[in-house]
Parts: sequence; C-alpha cells; structure tokens
Amino acid sequence: MKISTTIELISTDAPSIAEKVALSLKPDNLSNMETEINEDKAVITIRTEKISSLIATVDDLLMNAKIAEDVICEIEDKE
Repeated sequence: MKISTTIELISTDAPSIAEKVALSLKPDNLSNMETEINEDKAVITIRTEKISSLIATVDDLLMNAKIAEDVICEIEDKE
C-alpha cells in the first residue's frame, strides 16, 4: 500500500518564516520527500509504504520545524 501526506507551512505574520523553516529542513529530506516553496507557503510531501514510517517521519519533521521556527524567530527579534 502506498501512503502519502502533505504538510503545508504557512506563516501569515511573516511569509519568509515558512520558507526559512522549509529550507532549513530540506537538507534532511529522504528520497521519498519533496519540498516546494512558493510565495505564501512551503509544501512538504512525504510518500511511503508503511504507516509507521510515515508517522515517525512526520513526527521528526514537525519537531525539527518547531525548533527551526523558534531559532528563526529568536534571531529576527534580535535584529
């Protein structure tokens, strides 16, 4: 069975934050992951054959996205 999910990172306050978070996560993309960035959001698509792999990947991705967002916001607040 093939399973896929799409995660959209949208930052209404500062669109650049969604882009920066997605770009910071992109180097860790596996071969079954794609990241697209446009003007108002970043879209990450994950495809796999096991639901447990999908859950683990999404969990890791969201945890890392939160950390990246916190760091970016901290840096931008200091500028």
